Amino acid sequence: MEEATIYLILAAVFGLFMAWGIGANDVANAMATSIGSKALTIKQAIIIAAVFEFAGAVLAGGEVTSTIRKDMVDSDAFIGQPELLVFGMLAALLAAGTWLLIASWRGWPVSTTHSIVGAIVGFAAVGLGVDAVKWGKVGAIVASWVISPMTAGIFAFLIFTSIQKLILEQKDPFARAQRYAPVYIFFTVFLICLVTLFKGLKHVGLDLTAFEAYAGSAALGVVIAAIGCFFVMRIKVDKKAEKKFHYATVEKVFAVLMVITASAMAFAHGSNDVANAIGPVAAVVSVAQTGEVLQTTQLPIWILMLGGVGIVIGLATYGRHVIATVGSHITSLTPSRGFSAELAAAFTIVFASGTGMPVSTTHVLVGAILGVGLARGISAINLGVVGRIFLSWVITIPAGALLSIVFFFTLKAIFGTT
Repeated sequence: MEEATIYLILAAVFGLFMAWGIGANDVANAMATSIGSKALTIKQAIIIAAVFEFAGAVLAGGEVTSTIRKDMVDSDAFIGQPELLVFGMLAALLAAGTWLLIASWRGWPVSTTHSIVGAIVGFAAVGLGVDAVKWGKVGAIVASWVISPMTAGIFAFLIFTSIQKLILEQKDPFARAQRYAPVYIFFTVFLICLVTLFKGLKHVGLDLTAFEAYAGSAALGVVIAAIGCFFVMRIKVDKKAEKKFHYATVEKVFAVLMVITASAMAFAHGSNDVANAIGPVAAVVSVAQTGEVLQTTQLPIWILMLGGVGIVIGLATYGRHVIATVGSHITSLTPSRGFSAELAAAFTIVFASGTGMPVSTTHVLVGAILGVGLARGISAINLGVVGRIFLSWVITIPAGALLSIVFFFTLKAIFGTT
């Protein structure tokens, strides 16, 4: 009984640490385009993230406890030795959280999903045996390193090119921006609603059919587009600012659009990626309470809240490093470029959900920013920064795995399990 209590406390602490890492790295990532393009200040972004990430995590983040374990490791390997699952998941949380701390400190935008996957693969391969790992799934994740950024980059290139052709290269770009803004708002809300409805809300008993999801998303898209249109039409031409920068007023229109994309992306991100922190916590809680490895259990609300709180604290206290890298160091962002990147990222995530392609929010967004940069020519991209980001992606899984192995055997030694 005493050990079970210790496991619960460790799971809560390590889970909070991992959620903090997600906030410092992944949420910073999602908000970086809005901050880098100056559509939002850091304080505004933190407030939006605090509200929408927490709401997404608590309302729509209820992953079943077996999701990560079932995809990565054969659950039969834990039969008769549930304590190995406890040590493994605690080690995975600590390892992934530690790697996210290092990556965030260096300003590297890495995948929190890949961090936890690498950590789970590490302890499973060494602690249970190589055969316990589902290597096909790991291979698919490695393939996604190339596929997801490339897909997002293509979409971002096309979206920003459409903005250039329809708005920026026209005789009266501000009037054209006012005309097309509601269309772009509609597609943004429509796509991000689909992400949330398909990937998030099933866990609160709202399991919609494809038709209901599309119809609901379209209806909300029309409503938000109408609200956005109201604000866009109130924007006046700033002649003084336009003397310095011809598109100053046009960019104000896209700044309105970016507030909408930032809010929606934060909710969708909270609902999806909080599972990287709470999945392992829930697995440990399940074993500590029942003494068995269960395939599914009811997820306590306090675990979801733990994840939501950790994510918000991570962004507020340490997110600035990754925000700087993604928001300003890869390429120079304006609201129209940042909007193109966020819309492309949303489009890629929807496309991936429909095809089953495993993607990382981080990789998708960085790929989208590269696509926007390429639309202005290769010279607009800081290739040195891009090279360091790609290197950090490659070493994320092995780094998580090695740290996890060390922590796994440390925990086994501490709790006296041979």
